[in-house]
Amino acid sequence: HSPLSVVITLPEWTTKFYNERKNNIYTEDKEMMRVAMELSKVNIDNETGGPFGTAIFEYNPNTNESKLFSLGVNRVVPLCNSTLHGEMTAIQFGQQRINNFSFAGAGSAAQGNKQYHLYTSAAPCCQCLGGIMWSGVSKLVCGATKDDVESIGFHEGPVFDPMSYDALEDAGCTVVREVLREECAQVLQYYKQHGEIYNP
Repeated sequence: HSPLSVVITLPEWTTKFYNERKNNIYTEDKEMMRVAMELSKVNIDNETGGPFGTAIFEYNPNTNESKLFSLGVNRVVPLCNSTLHGEMTAIQFGQQRINNFSFAGAGSAAQGNKQYHLYTSAAPCCQCLGGIMWSGVSKLVCGATKDDVESIGFHEGPVFDPMSYDALEDAGCTVVREVLREECAQVLQYYKQHGEIYNP
């Protein structure tokens, strides 16, 4: 008999992580990338998944201010689920919170035309690029590069530069890359010394 549900959980420590930051006001890409990078590092230290963290921020275009809205970390090995990359968990928990399959749909006039921006500690793999495109976020900001990720042994799949990113831009998602790249890449190297490099 096949189960009729799939249970996806974030580590317990993420509740405290979110609560400590939920009222902060962010205005700079580096500040928000640091949140995603910290998620990846804490995930390693707690042995709760791979070295990838994602933070989705709710952006108010009227004030140019952002607040942490949703977060995700890689949960592939702990939950035996190859799809649970940091970007995917952040998207899933965020869309559950807005009760909408699209962040674009949630940022309506009734919500003050708010937008949702996704910050990820490493450039998305082929799966997550697709997930980000369908998610409705209006901005993607990446830290470490595909080369940085693959240098420690992970495979990112068929990601084509610049075509894959051009497709996101064409779909209305602004792309900013290599924000705090060196620091994010150092976290990956840290994981290489402490964690499991897994691939299908």
